[in-house]
Amino acid sequence: MNKKENYEVAVVGATGAVGRRMLSTLEERDFPVAGLTALASARSAGQTLQYQGRSIEVRQLSEDSFRGIDIALFSAGGAVSRQYAPIAVESGCVVIDNSSAWRMEKGVPLIVPEVNPDALGDKLEIIANPNCSTVQMVVALKPIQDRYRIRRVVVSTYQSVSGSGQKAIKELEQQSRAVLDGKPIEKKKVYPHQIAFNCLPHIDVFLDNGYSKEEMKMVNETRKILGDESIEVSPTTVRVPVFYSHSEAVYVETEQPMTAEEIKKLLSEFPGVRVVDVPEKNEYPLAVEATGKGEVVVGRIRKDLTRENAINFWVVSDNLLKGAALNTVQIAELLIRRVSS
Repeated sequence: MNKKENYEVAVVGATGAVGRRMLSTLEERDFPVAGLTALASARSAGQTLQYQGRSIEVRQLSEDSFRGIDIALFSAGGAVSRQYAPIAVESGCVVIDNSSAWRMEKGVPLIVPEVNPDALGDKLEIIANPNCSTVQMVVALKPIQDRYRIRRVVVSTYQSVSGSGQKAIKELEQQSRAVLDGKPIEKKKVYPHQIAFNCLPHIDVFLDNGYSKEEMKMVNETRKILGDESIEVSPTTVRVPVFYSHSEAVYVETEQPMTAEEIKKLLSEFPGVRVVDVPEKNEYPLAVEATGKGEVVVGRIRKDLTRENAINFWVVSDNLLKGAALNTVQIAELLIRRVSS
């Protein structure tokens, strides 16, 4: 990709929950777009989306979709990314992919701009955006890793239904209304059990080791992003009846001793992080307050009661923004800075 004043951008999966956020994020951040192409499946082709005050017609994704495109932001699932990302690259396009398809592929950078911008490298073809639950955690872990060196992380997630897409949002709405109205819940389509007023310790498929695929994403992606295979990660991922924003309870054990106040100061100075931690005033990160914001919010920062070099905290972020659309656009911004330098 060559340096330009403005770039031809395509959004694949433009009609989905993340795709729509990608469009609004490009606009809000004044990304240098020369032309925008919205791509989706045949089912969604012909719809119109708004961008910079004008209507854009959604086109059907095909092998010819990437001619003349400089940057393609993918958010249409792993199968689509596996099929079309190499085609886009062959067309001379740089792909930034939000699916899990390429994250652990050797030679494909897995990027959180605040954390590992140097991992972008020089081979600008496919760049992977990490899993939403991993993104917010590694943003909070990065300054701790740099200062104290992390040995072990134990994390429990409380993930909103928007992580499963528009159909899951609708399912939670319908089930919640049914329960409150005393009506039976219709056939479950997205989740195997009722999600309204319930918690499901089940995100993605279960693997032979007893962990879910979502949990193993957090293990493997955290190590790759932080560049340290020695970090032990023990995750439990849970889907909760919240529409937007993921929350996580994180235990971090380090090689070097630290205090809660040192961690608060360290995190408050790190780009993309906001510390909200005034327990006597009941001030701590909340999903409803993180929604629509691009920051990672950390609170409940306290020393562990059982280990000397360990800390506990609570971290919240909008999974559709920093966990997906915003991080993807930030990678694109990093990309154009790289080609401009």
